[in-house]
Amino acid sequence: MRLPPVRGPITELLFDRLAARPGTPLPGVPVAGGLDDDDLQLALFACYELHYQGFDDVDDAWEWEPALLGFRRVLEGELERALAAAVPRPDPAAAGEVRRALGRLTCADDGPGVSLYLQREADLETFREFVVHRSIYHLKEADPHTWAIPRLSGGPKAALVEIQADEYGGGRRERMHSELFRATMRGLGLDDSYGAYLARVPAATLAISNVMSLFGLHRRLRGALLGHLAAIEMTSSVPNRRYATGLRRLGGDPETARFFEEHVQADAVHEQIAANDMCGGFAAGHPELAGDILYGAACALALERRWADQVLACWERGAGSLRGQPVPASAGRAP
Repeated sequence: MRLPPVRGPITELLFDRLAARPGTPLPGVPVAGGLDDDDLQLALFACYELHYQGFDDVDDAWEWEPALLGFRRVLEGELERALAAAVPRPDPAAAGEVRRALGRLTCADDGPGVSLYLQREADLETFREFVVHRSIYHLKEADPHTWAIPRLSGGPKAALVEIQADEYGGGRRERMHSELFRATMRGLGLDDSYGAYLARVPAATLAISNVMSLFGLHRRLRGALLGHLAAIEMTSSVPNRRYATGLRRLGGDPETARFFEEHVQADAVHEQIAANDMCGGFAAGHPELAGDILYGAACALALERRWADQVLACWERGAGSLRGQPVPASAGRAP
């Protein structure tokens, strides 16, 4: 993956510096934005990506360059302020009530209509767009939440490892969820290489991944990271069943639909582990962070709703939800 085209003054400045030798000074952030600011979200995504697979045209030594970390800190401050403005903190809950509070949060969330739209109405090109959006996270699925493992101990750590082991295929490459998603992309005639569509997705898509990385890379936010993961697991099975049904309706074969079908069963199990053993256990040991768990869950749900509202508005008026022209089919086998 190479650095994508810039989207404004922040990425223009940042990418210019990243193309130079590590240690090149970075001036102050020229402009700041919020959750829907393409320039801010892409800049922050690029900063975080240096902790994952990186960019072919960026020296790996930039990862811990103090000047870049200072630059990123300003961007993260904007992201945290935007989150605080967009996502009210849930009512406090005692440590022993965190499991029930998570259940109330996720049950009260009727979820975005994307899954129903894809199940019943979407055409093949719309489904391919959906998969492009999801590729930004699913090609590194589980990685942001894995940052929490060394920051936990005892039962919560064991619970998270149990979840993540499934996400990584139990040590078998072909069963890793990221690899299953690659098969879905290939089956839909999409480029399955890591980051292939980074330039095409809007700020709302990038913000979903950025919040995971924000929570994952800061120990002070480990409670929010666990709540975030729990919310994903607790609201995953039904939408994934609908995605699988919609893809089969459009002619998707078993290999192409397997990613979604795998999540129907796996996440039903993960839901219980995440809510009870991981979050409940962590709250019992760290009652002062119980509110962070609920806030992380609320952030996951709110960002998903924001993204869904935006893409559905595009689809319902017959417009594409990605930046630029429609995504062409690759050599993959589109249904």
